[in-house]
Amino acid sequence: MADLRKIIIDGHEVEVDPNLTIIQACEQAGIEVPRFCYHERLSIAGNCRMCLVEVVGGPPKPAASCAMQIKDLRPGPEGQPSVIKTNSPMVKKAREGVMEFLLINHPLDCPICDQGGECDLQDQAMAYGVDFSRYREPKRASEDLNLGPLVSTCMTRCISCTRCVRFTSEVAGITQMGQTGRGEDSEITSYLNMTLDSNLQGNIIDLCPVGALTSKPYAFTARPWELSKTETIDVMDALGSNIRVDTKGREVKRIVPRNHDGVNEEWISDKTRFIWDGLRRQRLDKPYVRENGKLRPATWPEALHAAAWGMKGKKVLGLVGDLASTEAAFSLKTLIEGMGGSVECRTDGARLPVGNRSAYVGSAAISDIDDAKQIVLIGTNPRVEAPVLNARIRKAWVNGARVSLIGPASDLTYDYDLLGEDRAALADLVANAAPVEGALVIVGQGAVTEADGEAVIAHAQALTEKMGGKMLILHTAAGRVGAMDVGAVTEGGLNAAVEGVQCVFNMGADEVDIAPGPFVIYMGSHGDRGASRADVILPAAAYTEENGLFVNTEGRPQLAFRAAFPPGEAKENWAVLRALSGELGATLPWDSLAALRRAMVTAVPHLAQVDQVVDNGWTPVAPRDMGRASFRLAIRDFYLTNPIARASVIMAELSAMAKARAEAAPMAAE
Repeated sequence: MADLRKIIIDGHEVEVDPNLTIIQACEQAGIEVPRFCYHERLSIAGNCRMCLVEVVGGPPKPAASCAMQIKDLRPGPEGQPSVIKTNSPMVKKAREGVMEFLLINHPLDCPICDQGGECDLQDQAMAYGVDFSRYREPKRASEDLNLGPLVSTCMTRCISCTRCVRFTSEVAGITQMGQTGRGEDSEITSYLNMTLDSNLQGNIIDLCPVGALTSKPYAFTARPWELSKTETIDVMDALGSNIRVDTKGREVKRIVPRNHDGVNEEWISDKTRFIWDGLRRQRLDKPYVRENGKLRPATWPEALHAAAWGMKGKKVLGLVGDLASTEAAFSLKTLIEGMGGSVECRTDGARLPVGNRSAYVGSAAISDIDDAKQIVLIGTNPRVEAPVLNARIRKAWVNGARVSLIGPASDLTYDYDLLGEDRAALADLVANAAPVEGALVIVGQGAVTEADGEAVIAHAQALTEKMGGKMLILHTAAGRVGAMDVGAVTEGGLNAAVEGVQCVFNMGADEVDIAPGPFVIYMGSHGDRGASRADVILPAAAYTEENGLFVNTEGRPQLAFRAAFPPGEAKENWAVLRALSGELGATLPWDSLAALRRAMVTAVPHLAQVDQVVDNGWTPVAPRDMGRASFRLAIRDFYLTNPIARASVIMAELSAMAKARAEAAPMAAE
């Protein structure tokens, strides 16, 4: 780290890193500097000029604080610290002038603009602008863009901050937006009027400081001051992105990201952001019991009695779905194993080693990607399995990291060395590996769902040891790590668990085909594949409708909070299991979520370390021979991976567009 340098900002002497820009130094000193184009996670553009400050002893004009570094400041005549003023008359006049220019062409759309109430332009016009304009010319208008079904555009409001252009090209890794023209004719546009081809595009809605880019599905449905805001955790992938769920009454109206530098920074995927319409479609809102081959609505006592009848005296298998909270998995395990049955969370057949956290989670944190110099991807397409994590890999690649891939070639938005598609390529890499500074091995679920999954993990661990780096298992199911932690697994996996089963308790596992024969009880939130096979349906809450603990792909426990209530007669998962245990005569020893969590933490102490990456140690899996097959990817369709997504009209449209784009013939320019 460079030696700190003393500077004086508005009369306060502070010590800062000389490599910081003035605007960053002001933030460290707790002094607000307005800005439109500057964003700490994007490159510096320096084109809005709102962040002007006065540098004493510098040029006799205001300086753009986002584009000038502290080391470029001139000290005083006798070596005194440089002096910066952010509220002098020169600065005040300059900011008022900049704001007056910005508002020359900006329309008076505030009453009908979706950004109203949370608009940077509104806030800064009030704080730093003037209440008049000397401009009497007609306002300029611009044509709106069609960026697809997610982002609504009103380009007349655009102030050319270029945040959207920089995000799509630098973070999302697509080159489809840019700025054309000069002066009054300059405008943000898309290449050949293309719609955006990225599963991170919704983030430009948050980045836009005015109402030029807004959410198309959310348009005109609510104002920000009408919404109840709940900070919680996303379950659309296993990254555990920190989100805020905004509700109006009983309905979720939108989902936006929260900043967490260790997990998702401040980005979320489009599936996370726009899934909310699936939360109110195809919902299970009352219990059902199958009679004479048809499901009929039933009361809770009837349904619980029918479920208990189907479970008593039989060999029971409990399936833990991908979106189940850790408390639900622990409750189901306690109930089913208490009856002599077995429980399994690896419903996709993943051969994740039981009880070895270093082998089913790994030793790396997500933030280790930032410092990685060599990244090896095995059997994964992170752009589809965890788009935000993929953006982090891209950032490491931009900073000089070298990326290698073993598995099917795909567009990851960055360059990589394709070492091969099969197990032989992995075996060769392990045999020839040597120590590398900053090595990181990332293993996808597609690599471990075959019969030789544990052998692949053993080879990945051997590669990690030889390179002297760290390993990360990239999960696709939000509830998988937590369920593995509480032991909701059967030795031998799903194939061993299903032998001789007479009753299946299916807790939200909709990606599993259950063969005819066993009595099936389905507990879940949506009328998906699992509900159609069920003999008894117990309606349960979705992830936004109950409190729960989720452990993400790096092993970090995080708390999700209830933002809304389940529809109709649906109940929270743990409460349904507690009621069913009473009907079975094997009452679970808790009658509140707090008591359940105490029991869970007593059994698995590290789950109490909320928002901390737990040290997993390092236990190598016993080496064994791999097969010869090529690696297959875990996810075929990014937009339709779970029952909530399959109930969403927006996700269905995006899925159809992605399929059409994949089948389209390339254009000449490509």
